[in-house]
Amino acid sequence: MNPEHLELTIGWLYPTLMSTYGDRGNVICLQQRAQWRGIRVNVLPLDQQTRADQFHQVDVFMGGGAQDRQQEIVMRDLRGAKADALREKLETGTPGVFTCGSPQLLGHYYEPALGQRIEGLGLLDFVSKHPGLDARRCIGNVVFELTASPLAQDLEQMLGRKPIVIGFENHGGRTYLGNVSPLGKVVKGYGNNGEDGMEGAFYRNAIATYSHGPLLPKNPFIADWLIQTGLKQKYQTPITLTPLDDTLAKQARAAMLKRLSLTNLAQEPVNC
Repeated sequence: MNPEHLELTIGWLYPTLMSTYGDRGNVICLQQRAQWRGIRVNVLPLDQQTRADQFHQVDVFMGGGAQDRQQEIVMRDLRGAKADALREKLETGTPGVFTCGSPQLLGHYYEPALGQRIEGLGLLDFVSKHPGLDARRCIGNVVFELTASPLAQDLEQMLGRKPIVIGFENHGGRTYLGNVSPLGKVVKGYGNNGEDGMEGAFYRNAIATYSHGPLLPKNPFIADWLIQTGLKQKYQTPITLTPLDDTLAKQARAAMLKRLSLTNLAQEPVNC
């Protein structure tokens, strides 16, 4: 299809309440990489003023992190028809990235260090718990090999190599997966809980992760997968994206892997 005939709607979950640690950078990256290809982009804020039916307009969801108080406000609003609309969209394959606090909305519940348990949507089979005010935060650079199927296979075919994700994590809560696929296997950092070596979760086409960074500028291939998958779901036809010059992103990734003594993972050429 001609890119000029394509239109992508990005649904940004509660942008004023859930956008800590530069998570808005994921929205900017996704928008720009689509526009560079001539694809028209709409960014739709999904907040307290949004009607439930507007969730059905979304082609890709973006959700960021939040403090416990903001998370409570969001969960009071994201119920009933809104929750049903989001659940239906994700169940039918609409892709998205949910970072740090927003994945906890999709799980069964989050137990903060103080206050009452915050009930989630129960869409993803995991729980998140804060171990207490005296517990050490999981903070620092994180690197993981993406293993979730079919995402890992799609990206390996796109890249010609196993996808390695670079990010930054800063979370007090620990997430424990049930019957849901982990997003990847930790190479450096804490991941979901600092215990089982797993990071994030993947369900249908929804990516849940503790990786800020922000994630998409550091890993532009994930942004391209989201655009491609969102458009394929919308138009019900395979979409091939025009390659972009990612020289600077590749150089930045190589520099970070070198800093973390992981140069063996820098498989991509830094010059186009």
